[in-house]
Amino acid sequence: MSEASQHGKWSVSSSEEDDDELPAVRTLSKPPEASLSNYSSLSSPVPKVEATSVEVKPEPSPIPTLVIGSEARQQAAKNQTYPVKYDSSPSLAGKRKLDVSDGSGWALSDSDDDDDAAKKNNPPPVRKAPSPKRKKVADERPPSPHGRVYYVDEPDDFFESSVPCLDDMFRFYLNKVTGLDRKYNSGALHIRDVLSPLFGTLKESVQFNYCFDLAWMVQQYPPEFRDRPVLIVHGDKREAKARLVQQAQPFPHIRFCQAKLDIAFGTHHTKMMLLWYDEGFRVIILTSNLIRADWYQKTQGMWMSPLFPRLPKGSSDTCGESPTFFKRDLLEYLASYRAPELEEWIQRIKEHDLSETRVYLVGSTPGRYVGPDMERWGHLRLRKLLYEQTTCIPGEDQWPVVGQFSSIGSMGVDKTKWLAGEFQRTLTTLGKSSLQPNPPIHLLYPSVEDVRTSLEGYPASRQRRSNSGCTPTFSMISHVNLFRWQADATGRTHAMPHIKTYMRASPDFTQLAWFLVTSANLSKAAWGALEKNNTQVMVRSYELGVLYVPSAFNMKTFPVQKNPFPISSSSSGFPVPFDLPPTCYTPNDQPWIWNIPYNKAPDTHGNVWVPS
Repeated sequence: MSEASQHGKWSVSSSEEDDDELPAVRTLSKPPEASLSNYSSLSSPVPKVEATSVEVKPEPSPIPTLVIGSEARQQAAKNQTYPVKYDSSPSLAGKRKLDVSDGSGWALSDSDDDDDAAKKNNPPPVRKAPSPKRKKVADERPPSPHGRVYYVDEPDDFFESSVPCLDDMFRFYLNKVTGLDRKYNSGALHIRDVLSPLFGTLKESVQFNYCFDLAWMVQQYPPEFRDRPVLIVHGDKREAKARLVQQAQPFPHIRFCQAKLDIAFGTHHTKMMLLWYDEGFRVIILTSNLIRADWYQKTQGMWMSPLFPRLPKGSSDTCGESPTFFKRDLLEYLASYRAPELEEWIQRIKEHDLSETRVYLVGSTPGRYVGPDMERWGHLRLRKLLYEQTTCIPGEDQWPVVGQFSSIGSMGVDKTKWLAGEFQRTLTTLGKSSLQPNPPIHLLYPSVEDVRTSLEGYPASRQRRSNSGCTPTFSMISHVNLFRWQADATGRTHAMPHIKTYMRASPDFTQLAWFLVTSANLSKAAWGALEKNNTQVMVRSYELGVLYVPSAFNMKTFPVQKNPFPISSSSSGFPVPFDLPPTCYTPNDQPWIWNIPYNKAPDTHGNVWVPS
């Protein structure tokens, strides 16, 4: 489906999450592998390079690509286009229902072990030799879409030299953004701050993520911790996995754990750090990939746990549990990987006291679940928590749901069925009320103008095409539901969001009934979808987030903090990352979609956007 606008016909391309339906008919002439790097300069061409850290990993192409750091993997393209200067002339974690179509249990598996076994029994046919490829540059890292000189080294005082003033109540933080007034970075955290000795003497760590630039990641650890063991948990396979392993060759302290993706088109999208110190243990759940672009001029968020102390020797496994059962749920999530590499970390967590945690874990893991296990993962997990842990509010039908995300994935052939059906039913759950109110739904997504005037310009967009070629559209979302990215209170109006948040706000937007920060964008793959007359739920991807509910903080609602910066440890207001009330689209606004041209006005770097 497509819609006409002043920019011509447009449709929304999926994010990294794909659909289980047949591909929709495209309005584009290029195949799914067409270049995503549509941003260059004819006056000063950026050299083509072969990136060693990419976000989307299609079949190898003989033509290297200029990559854009993004939520969808940065893609090696078959057709390289250049940016154009403006010219005014024109489990263990719950029983999965097994597919038994072949009598072998799991019907689909993306693990390399299964691939190897299949190759032994069914040798691949002889193929013609591929055409010669340009030799890879082993030490290259993803350049900026503006060119290699785009990144500016931050001043020394950009990073913390002493423990910063932090929000000890909610422990929710935004990332630092290069180029902002210092006020808006006071109390925000860069990855270098998170890994610094200020928060503990690091012994070992695990990095769960979707996209990695390992050379850059290693440099973010302080020199004294730079050779400490790191386990990388990823979802790459085949050529993408080989490229990731190649990245790690200079770093013998890095090991790998491949997440099993048992359902087609799923991704390992979780972003989490496990940090083991001499002094204890810490968990960070965040929204940033481990690439420089994600920590430079984008809006990101994270929850940082307290420092969890070690339990006395001989303590039972159930000791150190929090009122939110965070320890149990974290162990269950790690067990869902069925990975021997995580067993020692599961044991370490059991040996620590997590009782200070006040948030609930909301995760997704791939599988088909039936019976009580349906409520373990995805949006049904969120629905269960909202039913049990929140309370009814008078006039709740006037309390809008606000969903904010960086990309929109597939929602099926009937796009109203999932979004306006089961997912809306989850987001509008509030306590044990038997009523099913129909409150307003506000969806925050950057407009073309938001992207054009951003710090990064047009390449700030996070929207990417799906592997399946399915094109979900905004056709069922009226402009009444769409709201622009405006964040003056946090100084981040021009720092495009890669953060994903969902919340329930009062009619005057001064109170919150709950708040969720997560890696999950708006898609069935991320949140799961009901099947077989609602008797099972299918989840494709790994996702992770934390839910804040007022009862865990001995509050009835969360007051919204109107001026989150500079951070104050004594504030009881919740630091929402964007302005409330949100700014509604006007009839002239259009949601940003990457695969149509924007050449009527230049962006902040003097360029226009011309897709291939």
